[in-house]
Amino acid sequence: MKKGLLIFSGSLFTLLGLVGVFVPVLPTTPFLLLASVCYAKSSEKLNNWLINHRIFGAYIGSYMKYRAVRKDMKTRAVLFLWGSLVLSALVVQKIHVAGILFVVGVGVTAYILSLRTMTDEMETAAETE
Repeated sequence: MKKGLLIFSGSLFTLLGLVGVFVPVLPTTPFLLLASVCYAKSSEKLNNWLINHRIFGAYIGSYMKYRAVRKDMKTRAVLFLWGSLVLSALVVQKIHVAGILFVVGVGVTAYILSLRTMTDEMETAAETE
């Protein structure tokens, strides 16, 4: 029963993480990291699928091993975040919603920029594994 609950939770977190790619106030990375933890404890096949995913795999693997993120991924994440926030604010056209989106954007940007940046040595080691 524990294994089934972990697989369900991992799948739910994966779904929330994927939705977070398109919804700017929903965090992607924490959900994908939670999904990986759930899968690691319940299904080697699902964990391998997530870690080897063409978009999120390298980011999750690097983050879990080194607690670091590539510089280009930080840049893309911040640009995508602000693009999504601006688009959302333009669509909604409510000043209080735009204010909330701005505050969330500043917080998420600060978090992303606070993550360690992968060094060349870390990247080389990750590529050879």
